[in-house]
Amino acid sequence: MMKIAIIGADGQLGTDLSKVIAKDEQIPLTINDIDITNKEKTFAVLKKHAPDVVINTSAYHQVDKCEEELQPAFAVNTFGVKYLARACREIGSTLVHISTDYVFDGGKDRPYLETDMPNPQSVYAISKLAGEQCVKYVLDKYFIVRSSGLYGEAGCLGKGGGNFVEGMLKRATSQSEIKVVTDEVLAPTYTLDLANKIYELIRTRHYGLYHIVNHGQCSWHEFAVKIFELLGRHITIHKITAKEFITIARRPKYSVLKNEGLARLKMDNLRSWQDALKAYLVEKGYLR
Repeated sequence: MMKIAIIGADGQLGTDLSKVIAKDEQIPLTINDIDITNKEKTFAVLKKHAPDVVINTSAYHQVDKCEEELQPAFAVNTFGVKYLARACREIGSTLVHISTDYVFDGGKDRPYLETDMPNPQSVYAISKLAGEQCVKYVLDKYFIVRSSGLYGEAGCLGKGGGNFVEGMLKRATSQSEIKVVTDEVLAPTYTLDLANKIYELIRTRHYGLYHIVNHGQCSWHEFAVKIFELLGRHITIHKITAKEFITIARRPKYSVLKNEGLARLKMDNLRSWQDALKAYLVEKGYLR
């Protein structure tokens, strides 16, 4: 039996990890238990629990804020990850670190593989890629997991407990028409599916970098359309371009990931993003 520490256990992905990991294996840690930006406390907490595996779901991921708030972005996404990696090395733990599709520039027209060269285009993406590099140079036993467009039952703590699906549903209660970007394409991923695959992957001990996303791709506009289509609701959703939807940080136009590493292990059995979205809507009670 493994002892698995879940950092950010009350967050969106952490909540689903807590659902799928056996209760007698997990050590749930919230911000009240561990602050990865504090090197001494991070070492102390991990030494106390001595987990076999540490899963780090914590991140500073308010992408636009990162452009102005460099210090907290790098404190959490880079230096905090380095502290975790060093603590894991000291106690002999495996580190699972969650990264992002935003490390790519979006210039490709086919899904990104783990072997493709990153080219981050925002402070957030730079800080996340730097975190990946810290893991790689400190540890031999690690899993770096990149995913995309996450949504889950608990919602994202850093975004007020929301996610894209909840944001669309909230807007639809007060707006008869919604505008959604059509020229940014991704592979939206249900955190329950991601959590299940992470739990499966860490038991293989095939360490390294992995992309884990639900199958298929769509624009944010297509994602929004599918939400209301599944719910049988008629909402007018207008297409707009990323230039029309003004943001501070640059986002990749195309950041679809391919689960090439999982495929090599014959573990790429994730469902389509459409089926995953339907399952989420059922879990939330929006759909029978």
